[in-house]
Amino acid sequence: MSRRAVVIGAGLAGMLAAAALSTVVDEVTVLERDDLPDGPEHRKGLPQGRHAHLLMAGGLAAMEDLVPGVGMRKHLLAAGAREISLSSGMIALTPEGWFRRWRHEGPRMMTCSRALLDWAVRDAVLANTGAQVRKGRALALTGDARRVTGVRVSTPDGDEVIDAAFVVDASGRGSRVVNWLSGLGISGVREKTVDAGLVNATRIYRTPTGAEGFPLTIIQANPYQGLPGRSGMVLPIEGDRWMVSLAGTRGGGEPPSDPDGFLRYTLDLPHPLVGQLISGAEPLTDIHVSRSTSNQRRYLEKVREWPEGFVALGDALATFNPAYGQGMSVAALGARVLSRELRQGGVGSAGLARRVQRGAASSVEAAWTMAVSQDVWFPGTRGGAPTIADRLVTRFTRRVIRTATGSYGAASALWDVTGLTAGPERLLRPSALFATLNGPSLPAAAGPPLTGAERVVLRDL
Repeated sequence: MSRRAVVIGAGLAGMLAAAALSTVVDEVTVLERDDLPDGPEHRKGLPQGRHAHLLMAGGLAAMEDLVPGVGMRKHLLAAGAREISLSSGMIALTPEGWFRRWRHEGPRMMTCSRALLDWAVRDAVLANTGAQVRKGRALALTGDARRVTGVRVSTPDGDEVIDAAFVVDASGRGSRVVNWLSGLGISGVREKTVDAGLVNATRIYRTPTGAEGFPLTIIQANPYQGLPGRSGMVLPIEGDRWMVSLAGTRGGGEPPSDPDGFLRYTLDLPHPLVGQLISGAEPLTDIHVSRSTSNQRRYLEKVREWPEGFVALGDALATFNPAYGQGMSVAALGARVLSRELRQGGVGSAGLARRVQRGAASSVEAAWTMAVSQDVWFPGTRGGAPTIADRLVTRFTRRVIRTATGSYGAASALWDVTGLTAGPERLLRPSALFATLNGPSLPAAAGPPLTGAERVVLRDL
């Protein structure tokens, strides 16, 4: 059998999967239907690419494992990404109040444009592995219900079949994996969509002089008021710029696409801080709007029959409301599962594909629960309504968040879960439970927790 692996899609999930496979096969071919830019530029095949993305600590750790010898953290920082401390470098208004900022060093996340992140990861993988990108669009899988043996591809030179010992579908939200499996005789794939009708609107601004060190600022939506959600974020990115992303759900929460309406929306959020920051800032782009924001999941791990030699990862497996910032990290964690299983058994190991598909579902489940358990509360959400389980999870989660506004112990546990360095069970450890049951040890903050210097910056903007 060929010692070639084929990865469908050259996005984040695809390149990380290619890095994992490159250690165990002779050749890795990454199929990409789009023309890839030579640098950190937006590409049309990524509908959410112009909006805010957060790379959580768990996702970065997975990347470090997948591309050894590069130092992905240093590579991203050298490319211009920013590193933000969750404990001290972020100002966030939650539905339960303002998070405090702590002097203790907490986990960090990376912030940059999605274009920069994708380019930096692709550059690192191609420079440090034997993987190669080839222009082509996957049409179907070859093989049968027992084993996938390759991919039928449409290329600029015509259709052809590429034989492979292993195939990864990382083609994103628009994946045709269900149809491809049907072509092999595999049916019964359960799919679920929970859609709050979220609309994203994003504009890039030049960071005002003197505000270069201002913290990441988030005004979160409140799903528990029976009203459409409205949120806003000022995200420091490369090039001394701010990415300002607004998000609102259907029924009146959708952000506008005109400049005056965009600014009014920020000032009308539950706190006007985002609007105050950008009122005098210089806009560098138009306002970009996207509606590709629903939570979608394919329960591939539950399919009764699963072929050897094939897995689906990243957005081909599940997509999440981008407001929760977990999609990239979930993709990286899925690729790390692939890498771990390949190291243990090799590409021809019996049951490898099934183990990877089930292992990848673990991080998907945690992120899915977190996103959907909030989205189902927004009015007009399609595909889901609060269940008894959702109500129990929500009651506990709200108590955790309320406690985290004034308890370092609870905040630390919450950071671990949202940062995907630990599963939801982290909130049930004795120390976290004790803190949650006792409630916040400090009184609720009356306003945004700004330092004196930050108040001066805000005043002078």
